[in-house]
Amino acid sequence: MTLNVQFHTIFMMFLSGVAISAMFDVFRVLSGKLKLPRWTIPLVDTVFWIVATILVFRLLIYSNEGQVRVFIFLGMGIGICFYFALLSNVVIHLTLLLIRIVIVIYKFFAKTVEILIIKPIIGLYRLTVIILGFLLAVAIFLYRIVLQLLYPFWRLLLWMTRPVHKYFVIPVWLKKLTGKIITIYRRLFSK
Repeated sequence: MTLNVQFHTIFMMFLSGVAISAMFDVFRVLSGKLKLPRWTIPLVDTVFWIVATILVFRLLIYSNEGQVRVFIFLGMGIGICFYFALLSNVVIHLTLLLIRIVIVIYKFFAKTVEILIIKPIIGLYRLTVIILGFLLAVAIFLYRIVLQLLYPFWRLLLWMTRPVHKYFVIPVWLKKLTGKIITIYRRLFSK
């Protein structure tokens, strides 16, 4: 391995140390803001270490074809120390800022959907109920007026057909059935 490859590898491991530390801060801030249940912490840690391992070995394969040497750990350690000394607060504040921006955008879209879609649908529903209620009230009113207007004609028709009424006989079983129905109705609804 040439000196150039060694410096390139140390630099890549320095960058991987910075990247792993940044991912650690982002995971820590996100798990705190999302208020994840305690049982998910091992799952999140496992995901973090899998991603970190893949990142380190991809950079190691890119820089020196996957050869593991002592200076690799030195480069990662320097990167981690550099990150936590100088960049940690910046990354945490940027992550919190991005979370706030995402929350503001989410609230904006939720409010927009509520104003443009949900409230008009509720308004149309209420307007439909009001119109149908009005039409029903008008129909009932007209029905009563028509009944009152037709009542004299009904009485006249009954008076004119009185001689024929004796020929229309209601069967006995129908009279008993209607009597039973009326009795059951009174028992159920008169209390």
